Amino acid sequence: MTLAAESLSVRLGDKQVLDGVEAVFAAGKITAVVGPNGAGKSTLLACLAGLRRPQAGRARLDDWALLDLPPRERAKHIAFLPQTPEVAWAIDVRTLVGLGRTAFTGPWGQGDEDRAAVDRALAATELEPFADRVVGTLSGGERARALIARAIAGEPDWLLADEPLAGLDPGHALDAADLFRALAGEGRGVILTLHDLAAAIRMADRVLVLAEGRVLADGAPLDALTSATLAQAYGVEARVVDGLGGPMVEVVGRAR
Repeated sequence: MTLAAESLSVRLGDKQVLDGVEAVFAAGKITAVVGPNGAGKSTLLACLAGLRRPQAGRARLDDWALLDLPPRERAKHIAFLPQTPEVAWAIDVRTLVGLGRTAFTGPWGQGDEDRAAVDRALAATELEPFADRVVGTLSGGERARALIARAIAGEPDWLLADEPLAGLDPGHALDAADLFRALAGEGRGVILTLHDLAAAIRMADRVLVLAEGRVLADGAPLDALTSATLAQAYGVEARVVDGLGGPMVEVVGRAR
């Protein structure tokens, strides 16, 4: 199953947020979308999730125009984790994670298959000890993990996550990276927006660099994140070097 952006253009007020973005994403791979603030990363993800209608172009899931699919059907295939999700009610973690099964739940509520999927999501995010805790009592990192669990409880073909490592301590960020790799290993497509370029290099099979709503580079991490691309996208003089935990981006200063 492929997910594609076909000449996506979005304009908000006087700002062209996306400008003819073209990209085809493959299942079984992790794609990191990176770029400076305001580059259009979150907007691209929202279009690919069917949550924003572009002024031009379309998002496509296999042979379907994504917005032609009923919302419930889209939700069975694509899970979206926003950058600043809200939990409006005082609910426990298990109930929150169960909301990820909404597209599958029948008129009589959750069945055995739904409950088993929730259990798998709790186990994958190491939240079983917190299942009965009220979400509002969790730490920021625990809450972030609970929201990831909600997204994967639907066992979607695609997981789209906007800055999913934000708020996680280093250990749980590594655990989340392992989880995303496991999902890709099962044949699911994973698309993440990231500010941490070193994490993108270590985690992703592919990096797509956005700047001013356009694709500057698209390829394997070390091919996409060249010094020239970093200078053009971020306005910095930088290079990829070998660090203790693997490749990292060393920023020297502003590009001249």
